[in-house]
Amino acid sequence: MKQNTPVERLYNGIIKENPTFVLVLGMCPTLAVTTAAINGIGMGLTTTVVLMMSNLFISLLRNVIPDKVRMPAYIVIVASFVTMVQLLLQGFIPSLYDALGIYIPLIVVNCIILGRAEAYASKNPPIPSLFDGMGMGLGFTLSITILAAFRELIGAGTVFGVQVMPKAYEPATIFILAPGAFFVLAFLAAIRAKLQDKKPEGERHEIHCMEGACASCGNKSCHKQ
Repeated sequence: MKQNTPVERLYNGIIKENPTFVLVLGMCPTLAVTTAAINGIGMGLTTTVVLMMSNLFISLLRNVIPDKVRMPAYIVIVASFVTMVQLLLQGFIPSLYDALGIYIPLIVVNCIILGRAEAYASKNPPIPSLFDGMGMGLGFTLSITILAAFRELIGAGTVFGVQVMPKAYEPATIFILAPGAFFVLAFLAAIRAKLQDKKPEGERHEIHCMEGACASCGNKSCHKQ
């Protein structure tokens, strides 16, 4: 049964179904733009705005859009909001626009946005869909900002451009290159998995099934709907 209160949708997106550490979606911008914390929070908030607005409009139009053309229709709606956000960034925050580059228009095909449109917004009322987009967007923002902060700290000795490490610190520049993104992502995912193991058995089982491992969970009383 879907849980549709605003608080439940926010908790779901930020914690239970975090798009980066739980669902492992949107890996292209996650690995590419997280060289600095400001880039991470910029990409996250940009994606959050698009998620919220596209979820809202797709939910409003869910009974109007023909089933056969729903995916093209979703892409047109998402692309419209991405274009608006791109023009606003270009006009008012050009430094962030330059830093994010090609990854702003690629939000159109971000699997987080299309996934929520198909899995939730197309089947639920507007207000829960709006908060679902907000929760997923904030979860994405939080996770990639943490990832970017770790990479920037180890790879440059700074966080949000502020010097944190002592002057004698020798930055490990590999962490602001592509391999560093995989190292830090794996480390943070391992921490998340370790914390999950400390949860009560029932809650661990719920997360286990949510991640698509029902076939191997061994709980005979659980049947995936």
